[in-house]
Amino acid sequence: MDKRKYERFDIELPARMETYFSNRKQVFDLVTKNISASGAFVSTNGPFSDGSRIKMSLTTQNKRLAELTGSQCLIECEGSVVRTAPTGVAICFNKDCQVMSLKGL
Repeated sequence: MDKRKYERFDIELPARMETYFSNRKQVFDLVTKNISASGAFVSTNGPFSDGSRIKMSLTTQNKRLAELTGSQCLIECEGSVVRTAPTGVAICFNKDCQVMSLKGL
């Protein structure tokens, strides 16, 4: 039985993930495999350390969000890596995610 607090959706969204390795900012263009209100699983080509702090930007063309904002949306979140797997990493978001319209950006 799945004990997650929030429903998880199998959806692929473009994701730009920023983190620091050896005091250098690294930027990765990746894709989500699934996402919920509290986190996401992101496909990666290499390992990330559990606990790594990340900043993630997701772009979505969700119809309902587009109706509310008038365009596709950019979702910006910060969080940390909570689990690694051979195909990617699980990210837990903090509570400071922002949803912004890309209209006019």
